[in-house]
Amino acid sequence: MSEQEIEAEIAAKRLTAPRLTPALIDACIVGEQFHRLPGTTVTVCCLSLRNGFAVIGTAAAASAENFDEAIGRKIARENARERIWELEGYLLRERLAHGGDLDGRQAEAEAGREAAEADRDDLAKRLAARDAG
Repeated sequence: MSEQEIEAEIAAKRLTAPRLTPALIDACIVGEQFHRLPGTTVTVCCLSLRNGFAVIGTAAAASAENFDEAIGRKIARENARERIWELEGYLLRERLAHGGDLDGRQAEAEAGREAAEADRDDLAKRLAARDAG
């Protein structure tokens, strides 16, 4: 099923919860580079994302006789683009889990650090009392 067919089905079913779309994924991409490893049928695609991160996709023909550079680039790019779906899906899930507030993760981390420091201080006091007595 193509992305267009999936999008049409989602629209027909009136599914409106927050989600990723092909357009959102494509909007993440600000650049692309391709490289063919010398002496191989391996093509690598590096997609640069708007936040400065990069994702890599690869393609390789099992038979050198079937290698076509244009096809290799298309497959490698699509494989790299699929990684963006995973990363953006994770980010969306994080936002939803924190009510849209990714800073909530920092509050949780700070609370965890404070609890660990309190535990450490308590342990130090108990050890000092044990050693003194």
